[in-house]
Amino acid sequence: MMLYPAMGELSAQIHNRYMLVNVVARRARQIAEAYEEAHQILDEKPVTMAINEVADGILEDPEQAQEAADAAPDTEDDTDEE
Repeated sequence: MMLYPAMGELSAQIHNRYMLVNVVARRARQIAEAYEEAHQILDEKPVTMAINEVADGILEDPEQAQEAADAAPDTEDDTDEE
């Protein structure tokens, strides 16, 4: 049973539980591969490290990030330069 971080903390960062599982699993694989390539020993399990990154706000919900990017005003200048 997972005691910390609480599910409420994780849900505040990533609202969809299924997306949370996908984000954590993807990040855990990245962490495991990086440590393996560097020939380092993990102090914690990769899933624990990924969950802590979500709780700390390091990882964010990809859906929310996409919505924010879509809602942001376009800052590119469309004028022609000569």
